[in-house]
Amino acid sequence: MSIEGIITPIVTPFKEGNQEIDYEATRALVNRLIERGVHGLFPLGTNGEFHMLSDEEKIKFAKVVIDETNQRVPVYVGTGCNSTKQTIELSNKMKELGADAVSIVTPYFLIPNDEEIFNHYKMITEQVDLPIIIYNIPKCTGMNLSPSVLERLAKLPNIKAIKDSSGKMDNLEAYLDAVKGTDVNVLIGSDSTILKGLELGASGAVAGTSNCITKEILGIYNSFKAGDTERAKKYQESIEPYRAILKLATTPAAMKMSVTLDGDDCNAGPARFPVEPLTQEQIQQVKECVEYYHNLVI
Repeated sequence: MSIEGIITPIVTPFKEGNQEIDYEATRALVNRLIERGVHGLFPLGTNGEFHMLSDEEKIKFAKVVIDETNQRVPVYVGTGCNSTKQTIELSNKMKELGADAVSIVTPYFLIPNDEEIFNHYKMITEQVDLPIIIYNIPKCTGMNLSPSVLERLAKLPNIKAIKDSSGKMDNLEAYLDAVKGTDVNVLIGSDSTILKGLELGASGAVAGTSNCITKEILGIYNSFKAGDTERAKKYQESIEPYRAILKLATTPAAMKMSVTLDGDDCNAGPARFPVEPLTQEQIQQVKECVEYYHNLVI
């Protein structure tokens, strides 16, 4: 199984007021992204506020995404928990629902040593019969998975990819070296480095910005694959205004507002508390940015 292309870590739409999951909006977002041409969907990632959802909500949300996708593109579901046992249980639930693979973030809050990390994933591979994407995001977990551990993990049969959100190109290069000679793919998790990562040999990107500026993110990948590096570079440079507005508020409040303003079919709603709603001034800034991309021609 090759895990490649532009994969969207979809936001989880919530209703205004009670902040319950909005399943109608979820179906609309799934269809919007597939129609735009993304190569895969990744529910329950960081931008999907997985850390704000109960296991029951995760299972129900993943089921709606998988059913609505209906095998049009692969669905890679985030199932990483601090506990190995809980991760295994949640991953097996996703297999029952029809997930194509699971993405498992390194444990967070605690800082496991290399042997503990290796054994965590090894135990998961022994009890979960699904392709596994390792998810490395040091700024949120407090630890960076070492290339030497990845080299060992890459020999396990159902480790199929790693998403690197370190933002460091030397780390990405070390991962690419660590998986040489295996069928493990390396995915870029930092949207500002998609083109650089592809040039180094990454197979694709899990790009949060593709929730909204889908055309531009796909443009980076599709232009690169077509051999048009100059056009790919223009697309890569074009995403900076959008990345800037995401910093207006705590993740993923501005992104969810941009998804809502990007069309009439999906109100992504607010982020869950304690993340506060955007101010009217912030909403106006997001609106102007979305309109800018609607008129952008590259």
